[in-house]
Amino acid sequence: MKSDVVKKRPEMVPNRSLFKALGFTDEEIERPLIGVVCAKSDIVPGHAHLDKIAEAVKTGILMAGGTPIVVPAIGVCDGIAMGHEGMKYSLVTRELIADSTECMARAHAFDGLVLIPNCDKIVPGMLMGACRLNLPTIVCSGGPMLAGRVNGHKTSLSSTFEAVGKYLSGKITEEELQEYEDHSCPGCGSCSGMYTANSMNCMCEVLGIALPGHGTIPAVYADRIRLAKHSGMKIMDLVRNNVKIRDILTFDAFTNALTMDMVLGCSTNTMLHLPAIAHEAGVKIDLEMANKISEHTPNLCHLAPAGPTYMEDLNEAGGIQAVMKEVSKIFALKLDLPTVTGKTIRENISKAYNKNENIIRTVDNPYSKTGGIAVLKGNIALNGCVVKRGAVDPNMLKHTCTAKCYNSEEEAIAAIDGGKIQKGDIVVIRYEGPKGGPGMREMLAPTSRLAGMGLDKDVALLTDGRFSGATRGASIGHVSPEAAEGGLIGLVEDGDKIEIDMIKCTINLLVSDEEIEKRKKNFKMVLKPVTGYLSRYRKLVTSASTGAIFEE
Repeated sequence: MKSDVVKKRPEMVPNRSLFKALGFTDEEIERPLIGVVCAKSDIVPGHAHLDKIAEAVKTGILMAGGTPIVVPAIGVCDGIAMGHEGMKYSLVTRELIADSTECMARAHAFDGLVLIPNCDKIVPGMLMGACRLNLPTIVCSGGPMLAGRVNGHKTSLSSTFEAVGKYLSGKITEEELQEYEDHSCPGCGSCSGMYTANSMNCMCEVLGIALPGHGTIPAVYADRIRLAKHSGMKIMDLVRNNVKIRDILTFDAFTNALTMDMVLGCSTNTMLHLPAIAHEAGVKIDLEMANKISEHTPNLCHLAPAGPTYMEDLNEAGGIQAVMKEVSKIFALKLDLPTVTGKTIRENISKAYNKNENIIRTVDNPYSKTGGIAVLKGNIALNGCVVKRGAVDPNMLKHTCTAKCYNSEEEAIAAIDGGKIQKGDIVVIRYEGPKGGPGMREMLAPTSRLAGMGLDKDVALLTDGRFSGATRGASIGHVSPEAAEGGLIGLVEDGDKIEIDMIKCTINLLVSDEEIEKRKKNFKMVLKPVTGYLSRYRKLVTSASTGAIFEE
C-alpha cells in the first residue's frame, strides 16, 4: 500500500505517533488510508450538507475495511460571487483545488480517494488533482437542489436573475420579486437546472468515475446518503483491485462524455472543464471533437434553463443511465468501458429504461438532430467560441446583428438597465477572458436581465468571458483568442455587423481586412490592474480554447 511509507518500519515511529495523537488505533493505521476530500462550507448551498455526505462515505469505508481521513477543499458559490469582483475568484479556484488535492494526498500517502464536491469548479478541480495522483478514486457529490415554487411554477436560481429583469422593465411588482427571492432556492444542493455543477456531476457518472444515480439524485433524498455509503464501500474494491482513475478516464470515456454533453444540453462550461481534466489524465481532447460529435448526436433533454424541467424530473425519468440507454440505440456510445462499479457501462445500463419520454425524448423524436452545444469559428474567433445551442430560440440560430461594445460586465449591465440595447443588437463584452478579466468571470446578470426584459429572442451576447450554465438565449462565450491576447474581439466597434450561423457553426465580423488592419495600428489594449493570486493567475493561464489550463 502507498500508505506503508508513513506507517511501516521502526523508522516510522514518529509518523505513527502523530496518527496516535489523532486517536487512531493500530488496527486503523494498518488498514488502507482513504482520503475523503470534502468541500463542506457554510457559504455554498451546494456544500452546506456535505458533512453528512462525508459521514456516510466514512461509514461505507469503515464497513469495507478501510480507514477514512477527511481533508478539506475550498469552494466559491458562483451565485453569491456573481455580478461583482468576487466572480473573478471563481474559475481561478479550480487550479487551487487541484493543487491542494494533490498536495494533501501526496503528503499523507493516501491509498485511495473519495471526492466530495458539488458545485462548478470544485468538481473538475478535484478530478484534475486526482488525475495527477492516479490513485483509485471515486466521486460522490452532494446532489442537486430541488426546484423552487413561485405561483405554482417550478423555479430555480436563474428564475431570480430573470425576475430582476422583469422588475426593472415593469413586468412584475416588488412584492412579486420578493416571492422569487424567498422561494426559488428551497434548500441545500447544487442549483436545480442543468447548470454547470449538475452538468459536471452528470459527466462524472457518464465517465464512469461515479456510481449510477450520482448526477441526478436530489441532495435531500435518503437515496443520496445510501449512494454515499456505497461509494465508501466501492473505493475499497478499487483499492484492493488497484483500479486507478486513469484506468477509467480514457480517451473513449471522454468521447462518451462529449457525446452525452450534446445529448443532455449541458452548460457551456463543460467545454472548459472536460479538456482540463483530460489534460491532467494524459488524454488529448479539443473543441473540434465537440462539433464532429454533435453532427450525429441528437439533443434529447431540455432541462432548465433550456426548458421547464429540472434535475429532480430527470431523476424520476430514469436519470443519466436511462439517457445513456436511449442513446445506445444509435450506437453513439462506447459501452464496453470500465467504471467504478466494477462493471462496464453496458452492464450498468442494462436494466435502465426511460420512464418519461417528455423528459427524456427518444432518439426518434429529439429536440434536434444535432447536439445541444456548438463551437463556432470565424475571423472573430479563430480558435473557437461556445454556445448552448439547445437553449437558443430557433430564430436566433442564424442571423446578423449590430455590435454594442463594452470593456467589462459592469458597463454592459449599465447599458442594458439603461435601455440602450435594442432588438437586433449583439452585446459584445470583452476583456473578461482568462487573462483579460482576469479569471474569466461567469456572467449570468446580463443574459438574465435580457431574458427578463423579453429580449433574449432578439438580442445576442458575445464575450471572451463565459456565461453561467443557467444562461439561455444566444449567449456566445469563450471567444478565443481573447481581447487581452490581441484577439479580433478587441477591435470590434459600435455599429459593426456580426454574422452568426449556429447551424454551420460560423461567426464572422463583417468588416474588411483593410479596415481591420487600420484598427490594429491604433489598437490600445485594456489591462485591468490586479494584485495577489489574480496577478499570478494571469501570468500562467492559457486560452479558453485549451480549457484555461496553466502553462506547463
